[in-house]
Amino acid sequence: MSAATAEHLEFLRIAKAVGREASDLLRNAQSEIGEIRTKSTERDLVTEWDTRSEELILSSLAKLAPGIAVLAEESGGHGDTNSDRCWVIDPIDGTVNFAHGVPLFGVCISLEEKGQPVAGIVSAPALGWTFSACLGGGAHMEMAGTEHLLRVSKTAELGKSMLASGFPYDRAVTHHNFAQWQHFLTRAGACRRFGAASLDLCMVARGWLDGYWETRLSPWDLSAGALIVREAGGCVTGITGEAFSSRSGHAIASNGVIHKEILAELAIVGTPKL
Repeated sequence: MSAATAEHLEFLRIAKAVGREASDLLRNAQSEIGEIRTKSTERDLVTEWDTRSEELILSSLAKLAPGIAVLAEESGGHGDTNSDRCWVIDPIDGTVNFAHGVPLFGVCISLEEKGQPVAGIVSAPALGWTFSACLGGGAHMEMAGTEHLLRVSKTAELGKSMLASGFPYDRAVTHHNFAQWQHFLTRAGACRRFGAASLDLCMVARGWLDGYWETRLSPWDLSAGALIVREAGGCVTGITGEAFSSRSGHAIASNGVIHKEILAELAIVGTPKL
């Protein structure tokens, strides 16, 4: 693996700085959630804090990295989001958790080059966690003022593994992954659903989870976390083993050792419509 470039390290520094600002804004926000609205379905929530966090991130990126396009969850594209460089941001990943007072939510900021993440962070403001990585620079977790190098788990058997996944907001009326979930409940050691894809990915990088799969997501759910998994020594592909793209909306992430087993089991039960 090649070493991180000075340019990518600088983009990581910017992502960390902006992430800290957004985390400071959100750290105690659950005590005053304010108005909660719905978007695509009754389960797809948005709060005033989503908007405030996104506005802060957009403003800071415009100052620190001017001229680079941004793809944002709440306001969409700013500039040419198909250009060689594009920031991909989620002001609050896990808004349903956030709105219910559950501390499992994150801020995601990733820089992609030609469709692949090269620098990014995921912070969990209420928990005091920050995960970060840049291409060739390894992955790290900062907690209680101390930074640790991240490495994926060494679990070698699916039957002893803990996996995570999630479910689409409109699962009551369209394609979902319930069959895959039920299948892995009998094949894996354990399955969990935490409600924030970015943090699921980071927990794979941390070695707390051995694998993760999910479909029908958005680029901002996947981009930063996928880079963090890879830089922690893990493997990230599309749901049928193809090359990963955050804009595909689906991914499998693992410690690498059990990746083929996850793919094989998904082939048995079938993947949900993408």
